[in-house]
Amino acid sequence: MKEPPIATFAGVSWLTAASEHAKHVDDVILGLVGTSVAVILFLGILTSVILVRYRSGSRAKRPPLSLATWKIETAWTLGTLAIFLYFFWRGAVLYLDAARPPPGAEVIDVTGRQWMWDTRYPDGTREFNALHLRLNTPVRLVLSSEDVIHSFFVPALRLKQDLIPGKLTTMWFDPDRTGTFSLYCAQYCGSAHASMIGKVTVLAPHEFDAWQRSAGARTGALALAPEARGRELFAKFGCARCHGGLNAAGPSLAGLYGTRVRLSDGTFALADDEYLHEAILHGRKVAGFAPVMPTYSGIIRDSDAADICTYIEAMKTAATP
Repeated sequence: MKEPPIATFAGVSWLTAASEHAKHVDDVILGLVGTSVAVILFLGILTSVILVRYRSGSRAKRPPLSLATWKIETAWTLGTLAIFLYFFWRGAVLYLDAARPPPGAEVIDVTGRQWMWDTRYPDGTREFNALHLRLNTPVRLVLSSEDVIHSFFVPALRLKQDLIPGKLTTMWFDPDRTGTFSLYCAQYCGSAHASMIGKVTVLAPHEFDAWQRSAGARTGALALAPEARGRELFAKFGCARCHGGLNAAGPSLAGLYGTRVRLSDGTFALADDEYLHEAILHGRKVAGFAPVMPTYSGIIRDSDAADICTYIEAMKTAATP
C-alpha cells in the first residue's frame, strides 16, 4: 500500500515523515527557519524605519541619547543566543537519539556495492535494492561497503549514513507510517551512481508476515541467516581456538557485545559492531592478552565480518563451534 506524499519537489516526497525521528527533525528545521526569518524581518523593518526616519534632511528630533546602549545590546545578544542555543540542544538530542538504538531492535544487514543495495534479514531472506520493514518495529541497520564510499539516504526518514569500505556503520529508526519510500545513494560512487536507487516498504504486521513467508519461500533452503553464517565463519577461521576455554590466547566473546573492553593502553572501548569489525580485520590490543591476533584484512570480506559480528552479538554463553 502506497500512501500519497504530503508534498513533492523534483519528484521527491521531502515532506513525508515515515518515523517519529523524522517528525522531530522537521520540527527543529521548521522552527529554526521560522525563527531566522522572524529575526531577519525584524532587523530589516527596523533598519528600514531608521533609514527613512533619520535620513539626511528629515525633521526628526535627534536629542542626546539618555539610554545606555549596552543594555539593549546585552538583552539582544543574550536573547538571540538563548533561542539558537535551544535549537542546538534540540539538534544534539536528536543526533544522540539516532545513534543509540533501543534494546531488542531487529538487525538487518545492508551492503552497498557498485551499484546496488544488498539486503539480508535475520531469517536468511535476501533481496536487492529493496528493504521491507514491519510497522512500529525498531530496526537497526548494519551497513558495509564492498568497494567505495556509498551513503544510505531515505528522505522520508530524515536519516543518512555513509558506508565506508573496511568499516561497519549503523543506523536505526522506528517506522510509524506504511507506504513505499525512496532510497538513494547520497555519495557519488561512480558512473552509475544515479541509478543506485531502491525502495523502503513499510507494511502492517499481517502484511509483513505474509511478505516474509513468500520471500522466504522464494529464497529457498540455501539461504542462511546472518547469525548462522557467522557461526560457520567463526568455525571456518578457527576463532574458537583463541577465544574459548580457560587458557585461551584471547578474551572470551560470550556476552561481550555491548560491554566496555579495557585496551592495553588503559583506555576503554565499547564492544559494538564497529569495534568488533575493526578487531576482526585489524586486531585490537586488549589488556591482559598478548597481541597475537592475526590481521584478516583482505581475507575476510566486510559482509562476512558483519555476519561474525552478528553471531558474537547473539553469543550469550561460552558455547562456541
